[in-house]
Amino acid sequence: MIVVRDIFTAKPGMAGKLARQLKEATAIRPEKKRVLTDLVGAYNTVILEWELDGLAAWQDLLNQHRTDETVRAKMAGYTDLWTEGRREIFEVLV
Repeated sequence: MIVVRDIFTAKPGMAGKLARQLKEATAIRPEKKRVLTDLVGAYNTVILEWELDGLAAWQDLLNQHRTDETVRAKMAGYTDLWTEGRREIFEVLV
């Protein structure tokens, strides 16, 4: 199993909007996921976290998101809500 985290630094005042948009856009997906926001640490941090069977499942998810018109419509304008981001992929050992 792997955990994939897309970590965003939202523009000031936009973290809540970004978190809601990510939650709504991914709601149709059956995979285990969650949207996290910071309590301590870097301000305006929003994380979209997925638990998937492996890298092939993650690649399939990316391909489906790129072609799913419902997801694309719900994600419209999301790049205007954040200033930087990164992706982390972890293998779950225990």
